[in-house]
Amino acid sequence: MAHPAKHPVTLLLGDGTGPELARVARAVLDATGVAFEWDEVAAGAEALEREGTPLPPRVLESIRRTKTCLKAPITTPVGSMYRSVTATLRTEFDLYACVRRFKSYPGARSPFRNVDLVVFRENLEDLYAGIEFERGDKRTLELIAHLEQISGRKLRPDSGVAIKALSVFGSDRIVQAAYEYARAHGRKKLTVAHKADMQRHTDGLFLHTARNVAVRYPDVAFDQRSIDTLCMQLVQAPESFDVLVMPNVYGDLVGDLCAGLVGGLGLAPGMHVGDTGIAIFEATHGSAPKYKGLNRVNPCALILSGVMLLQHLGEARAAARLERAVAAVIREQKHVTYDLKPFRDDPTAVGTREMGQAIVRALETAQL
Repeated sequence: MAHPAKHPVTLLLGDGTGPELARVARAVLDATGVAFEWDEVAAGAEALEREGTPLPPRVLESIRRTKTCLKAPITTPVGSMYRSVTATLRTEFDLYACVRRFKSYPGARSPFRNVDLVVFRENLEDLYAGIEFERGDKRTLELIAHLEQISGRKLRPDSGVAIKALSVFGSDRIVQAAYEYARAHGRKKLTVAHKADMQRHTDGLFLHTARNVAVRYPDVAFDQRSIDTLCMQLVQAPESFDVLVMPNVYGDLVGDLCAGLVGGLGLAPGMHVGDTGIAIFEATHGSAPKYKGLNRVNPCALILSGVMLLQHLGEARAAARLERAVAAVIREQKHVTYDLKPFRDDPTAVGTREMGQAIVRALETAQL
């Protein structure tokens, strides 16, 4: 009997707590019975010390070959000349869509019970494109003078300046990606977040483009909210939202807000995708270097990112089994990390590895 082909996957170990989270997630994914061909690579602060760069060429080579990457948290070197590894990977592979799912799991510490929403964040434009000008620099003063001349608005000479640019091209493809996801996953409504009343030529462009895209998807209801209104309503009634799409900066902020609705970043998986066939799956929390080696950090965000990875690879049954196993362990509350306990100092909390092992056992039970 022929064995199924293995899925090649780059396992980006990261640093801080990244390597221990990566190895627990790998063990859990292997326990699903899906065959993987893992290629372990390292990036981040520790790679910088060893190789002189936080993003060694071998990382990019591996991702180009496998097309699929499970990425553990990575430290961005503070005060260095290097851009964050995550931002560099997005740009290198044109991964314009950051997709984060937020779902309530019974047992997780949250006052909300029926949250199940997805946030699409445009990854490459907006203020996070990094077009900035330093206060006092000659070029900044020249830019301020030019902006005053063409806008008729006075800017203080001691200002730092950042450029916000949203394009029709970038707006169209992120909204289309959100609609395609909604249609493929049986989602019924898409909400566009913006601040078009105050930023008519950027957010206004995004909203106008989204309306044009919506015409192509009559089976998914179109909705729009000013970003401030959306944040308020997410806290009031998060269960009334389904798929959200928005520019880069808003997506960053709303993503963490939504994580708070379901119990924190430890339960918030994510992926970065584009049109090249390459996809990167990651926990959206930091590397927590102060917990390095302490076997303490919640592994669920990276494991649930593995659920998204399985779905991406066409392993829908394994993805559903794994998500049910994670949900069962959280619901039972016996083998969960401190952040999933009713009180964070609960002495019955287990470590990263032990929670991973509990999820493996749940995968093996007949009910799943």
